[in-house]
Amino acid sequence: MNRFAKQLLPFCSLIFIISLCTFLEPDNFLSARNLVNVLCRSSINGIMAAGMTYIIITGGIDLSVGSMLAVCGMIGAASMLYFSGGTWADISSGTYIHLSLLAMIAGTLISILAGALCGFANGMLITKLKLAPFIVTLGTMSIFRGISYIMNAGKPFAVSDYSWLDTGRVAGIPSSVILLVIVMVAFWFLLKHTRFGRYTYAIGSNTQTAFHAGINVNKTLVWIYTLTGALVGLASMITVSRASTAQPTAGISLELDIVAACIIGGCAPSGGRGTMMGTIIGTLLISFLRNGLTLLDISTNVQLVVIGLIIIVAVTADQIATRRKAT
Repeated sequence: MNRFAKQLLPFCSLIFIISLCTFLEPDNFLSARNLVNVLCRSSINGIMAAGMTYIIITGGIDLSVGSMLAVCGMIGAASMLYFSGGTWADISSGTYIHLSLLAMIAGTLISILAGALCGFANGMLITKLKLAPFIVTLGTMSIFRGISYIMNAGKPFAVSDYSWLDTGRVAGIPSSVILLVIVMVAFWFLLKHTRFGRYTYAIGSNTQTAFHAGINVNKTLVWIYTLTGALVGLASMITVSRASTAQPTAGISLELDIVAACIIGGCAPSGGRGTMMGTIIGTLLISFLRNGLTLLDISTNVQLVVIGLIIIVAVTADQIATRRKAT
């Protein structure tokens, strides 16, 4: 399988999924309302997948992004309520507190900062302790989830005034979709046209070669995990805005969809290969697939099975192509 075919396959798969869902559910699937809904829901996964693309290109993985989403959302929401003058008794009990604009801006920025700190912690543990990303992020996945439950004894924070990231429109375009486009374009440019992007590919292709070529591998990896965490913080506030609450259960199993989007989009699990365009196609494919299965009244449990099978097929196809190229 040549390089062009590898890049074309995710797009063809997306067209196939859209065509199949249109055939099976013609009245609802291609309605303007449903398409806008899919794009809005894709924004959360797409923003997180932009960072995950960098991580997988380096040969790593971050299993903690779902739990990180929950803890960032809880921190951001609690900050908004506190800066709006709420007492802890009111905040923890879910009493309505009117949010000021400055409090909402501050809470959003604090959530992004919290995500960056979580990502920084992942990066430091991986580079300083020389631990596998899988092991580190498996541990922090549990830690972040535990913190999100501890913060309010397993109860959510209510922020009913915080809705613009979900319901807002700019020139008729949903604000969450605009954020997705901005993130994707920025991270595409960073990956394609900067030294940082070249370092990312070099580390994934061969870490030792990258090190001997003068690349500060540890610093680059820490930056990648930190930026990914910041994107998770941003995505968490879209999630909070959509639900009008910060839920400690948010993002459970979300890492499955994020990793699947990147791998389906052409990121090699072994590192060294991946594109932002492929990731957005993979994200849309997963979103349209889930949406189509939901419209067909297929349970979320079955959806998990389907997504898992798609990951296995995508990785298998990549490995077969790699072996053929080697021979």
